[in-house]
Amino acid sequence: MATRNHNAAAAAAAAPQLLHNRGGVPALGKQKAAAAGRADAMNRRAPLGDIGNVRAAEGKLQPQEQVSRPATRSFAAQVVKANSIKQNAAIAPARPAPRKASAKPPPPPPQEQVSRPVTRSFGAQLVKANSIKQNAAIAPARPAPRKASAKPPPPPPEHVIEISSDSDQSKTQSESSASSVRSRRKVINTLTSVLSARSKAACGITDKPRQLIEDIDKLDVNNELAVVDYIEDIYAFYKTAQHESRPCDYIDAQVEINSKMRAILADWIIEVHHKFELMPETLYLTMYIIDQYLSLQPVLRRELQLAGVSAMLIACKYEEIWAPEVNDFILISDSAYSREQILSMEKGILNRIEWNLTVPTSYMFLVRFIKAASSGIKIDKEMENMVFFFAELSLMQYGLVTHLPSMVAASAVYAARLTLKRAPLWTDTLKHHTGFTESEIMECTKMLVSAHLTAPESKLKVVYKKYSSEQFGGVALRPPAVEICK
Repeated sequence: MATRNHNAAAAAAAAPQLLHNRGGVPALGKQKAAAAGRADAMNRRAPLGDIGNVRAAEGKLQPQEQVSRPATRSFAAQVVKANSIKQNAAIAPARPAPRKASAKPPPPPPQEQVSRPVTRSFGAQLVKANSIKQNAAIAPARPAPRKASAKPPPPPPEHVIEISSDSDQSKTQSESSASSVRSRRKVINTLTSVLSARSKAACGITDKPRQLIEDIDKLDVNNELAVVDYIEDIYAFYKTAQHESRPCDYIDAQVEINSKMRAILADWIIEVHHKFELMPETLYLTMYIIDQYLSLQPVLRRELQLAGVSAMLIACKYEEIWAPEVNDFILISDSAYSREQILSMEKGILNRIEWNLTVPTSYMFLVRFIKAASSGIKIDKEMENMVFFFAELSLMQYGLVTHLPSMVAASAVYAARLTLKRAPLWTDTLKHHTGFTESEIMECTKMLVSAHLTAPESKLKVVYKKYSSEQFGGVALRPPAVEICK
């Protein structure tokens, strides 16, 4: 018995130490007295793990009263609660923020009142921990009514399928059916439409289809010498520069020279140019130098041919790769002038025209306008020869000296199309590139057609014979368009 009492006393003495190891706090005397007054506490069996609840009384082992301490928990209960707290902390950021003032936040999970001095058994603690875990699992499902009001996020773009509405489908079907009905419908010429068409025809009013401006450079895209990227800007500059340094009406200012002498000189220059096989640019630049010099300087009759020879020498030096020598011009002029005279006249001409040789001539515009008149054909040799025939006839006409080179070139193209009976005579493409209408070039065209009409009987037949040969297709032999001269 003494041994038992000794063991009980030792157990009672070790109980506070055990409680201290478990994290408990010694109970107060008043709390012990209150717990001792309970009758049911005497009949409750203490768990085996809590040996501090056993004490010795009257030689028998009796269950000790529950020590009143604030919520002593086992290790398993503490782990369960820590897990529940971690789960709540992880779920909390994922909760959507309340968007409406009427939405109530979810209630916090129930927590154990630590200050309540009620000692629970191990089973009660497990039940409490399970209830806390269930509440933590159920808590995220409570804000479901708020999610119903929120708009669902849009699906990713790759999964979006556009579905047309019934109205769009019906509209498309109606349009397709209407177009099919229109295509099956026959075109019926009513009496009103027939009478209207006859009235327009009687009045000369016809519904002409709109003509489009053709791309005349589409065949030269791969030709670097055609400079397709800059050709429009180049000719825009030519049209502006042609107004500068133009010859004036100089015949009245000349004492010994008249328009007929100038025509004789032009006919001889064209013949020399053809014999020397010079470039076309040289011929047109030569005539410009002659007219410009005569506009600024009076020339004697005996020096007119000398001025022409020196002007051709200057043009050959400017345009040709292998220019003829001075001795060649002495021979071609039948030794009428010496070398010193030719060089002296050359110097006088250059000083008088102030060395201004870079000017747009008719030939520069002829090349572009012939291209516009070919109607997509890469080489229309007949049209080209006919245009150059009228252009060289224009060099002999003093009345065209004061006209712009672009207008003379456009008139040559119009006269060529009129002679070859090409239709339409003046297209929108030609109007666009030349910048002239039919009425604006009609006066120059009549002068060229008249020159063609009188060329076979004229004494100056160099141009007519040149373009009557097979080399140029015999275009000069074509009947002239006399209907325009009436």
